[in-house]
Order: sequence, then C-alpha cells, then structure tokens
Amino acid sequence: MPDPSRLRDSTQIVLPCGELEDVQPPVESEFTVSVFAKDGHCRIIGSPVEIKAVSEYLARHGISLP
Repeated sequence: MPDPSRLRDSTQIVLPCGELEDVQPPVESEFTVSVFAKDGHCRIIGSPVEIKAVSEYLARHGISLP
C-alpha cells in the first residue's frame, strides 16, 4: 500500500497565498486543479500529472516550491 504522505505530495502543492497572487488565475484556467485558501496558505489540488505540470509552470514563473 502506498505511503499516504507521498500520495499527498504528488496531488497537492501548498504555498503562501501571496506567492500565487499573480499566477493563480492562469493556473486555475490552464490546468485541471482546484485552489483553496485557508489561514494565508493556498492549497492547489489535482492529479499527479496536473500537479507536476503546475509545479513546472510555477518554477518557470520564479516560484520555488518547498
């Protein structure tokens, strides 16, 4: 059985919402993901394939992932 934390890492990205301000609209329109904000952090949730694509998109726009 897969490790739950590893699955979670492959299906979500969590960042401070301030880092997503400029790229959130394109992320939501170009990728099949959902963005949820809570307590100043935004959680991007999607399939592992979409999360990988979003990670690459964010990196191209200068947003480093933890």
